[in-house]
Amino acid sequence: MSHDIEIIGDGCAALSFAARASEVDGNVTLIKPNNAPSAKDHVWGFWSDPLLADPQTMVRQTWNKWAVITHDDCAVLDSDTKPYNAFKRNAWMKHCRGLAESSGVKIIEEKDWNKSEHSLLFDTRPPIVPNGCVLQHFHGIEITTEDERFDPNVAILMDFRVDQSKGMHFIYLLPYSKTEALVESTIFSTSLAEKQYYLETIDSYLANYYNITDYSITHEENGVIPLGKLSLHDDQIPGLGANGGATRPASGYAFLFIQRQIDAAIKLNNNGQKLAFSNPHKRIDLWMDSVLLTVLKQWPEHGPTMFIRMAKALTGDQFVNFLSGDAGLWIRLKVIFAMPKWPFIKAVTKHIIPSRKVTKPVVA
Repeated sequence: MSHDIEIIGDGCAALSFAARASEVDGNVTLIKPNNAPSAKDHVWGFWSDPLLADPQTMVRQTWNKWAVITHDDCAVLDSDTKPYNAFKRNAWMKHCRGLAESSGVKIIEEKDWNKSEHSLLFDTRPPIVPNGCVLQHFHGIEITTEDERFDPNVAILMDFRVDQSKGMHFIYLLPYSKTEALVESTIFSTSLAEKQYYLETIDSYLANYYNITDYSITHEENGVIPLGKLSLHDDQIPGLGANGGATRPASGYAFLFIQRQIDAAIKLNNNGQKLAFSNPHKRIDLWMDSVLLTVLKQWPEHGPTMFIRMAKALTGDQFVNFLSGDAGLWIRLKVIFAMPKWPFIKAVTKHIIPSRKVTKPVVA
């Protein structure tokens, strides 16, 4: 029996599902929420995966090597089969919207929506974020320089050679060419920083490590990603995307997991089951992430050591598999054994009573 499907939201998760509307029974409608913030373009990164063939055609740049750097060490990993890619949010949204419209998907305003008791309803609005939640917050700029300063062959996933007083803090740098790059100041903490702090960090970082003091800004972006266990936006409506647990709790990585969440639901639906979206993460990954977040919240000074040790303990493919939720037992054990023992023992044994108070949803 087919059901009409209604999705509250018109962001990545909603449009990614709508793009595959032809694969499910029933009419699909997206409801654009009242007072939804205007969407801004962002650079999204992902490791190549068979499920991401469409976004692979839209990438601006691909890197087979990536680095994690601290004051004392550097790990450069590589993969020929699972490179890192960057593309623009708006390109993906336009692609999905075109596929959705060609499949007859309706996109309406919430004020014009008459809820049907016979439709399957899902919610992609932001989840509710508890007080004290660890946030991944960032401000980035795309720049061009007169002189050739960047190595376009190596993406810098994490460079910790910046101020660590506000939480675990690193620079994320994607070099598009020898004179063009995205440079982001990223912090894991429970509170946001002022815009000027991120920009001053980027400015001093470029001067100190790339000898860049003059550059032109071609694009600017910022965002906030809540990490850890979050609550449904509306506990009466099943969630999809970040609101359905798709965001990887300890990394903020969501794009691949949203596609997996949708793909799994469609396959089950095609086998005769009622459409439903489940959490795309393995329980062991959720447990390991919860321990990691406890360390980052309580003892953020250990963050750089944790990530450089993890990077040095794994091959490039193993690193990608771990972050993508595809790791086997051996890779997980390698990560565990590489971690600084004392903070992780304390994180596992520490009894934390979660706050039941909530704040308003955080929108990236």
